[in-house]
Amino acid sequence: MAYLARVKQGFGSMFSFFTDSWSELKKVKWPTRKELITYTIVVIVTVTFVTLYFWGIDYLLTILLRFFNE
Repeated sequence: MAYLARVKQGFGSMFSFFTDSWSELKKVKWPTRKELITYTIVVIVTVTFVTLYFWGIDYLLTILLRFFNE
């Protein structure tokens, strides 16, 4: 009987979790289409700049290490 009570409690807490999650999702202020596009462009540009920055550092360090190893 104790096992069945734990299983029932587990399903009850799972149901409670999904109910609470759904009610929290209703409170979310979802971005508009324009905001979403703007945020996406900002992320892509930022990732591109950071990628180029680290690529440049890696490239310069590679050149320096080859110069000092010769």
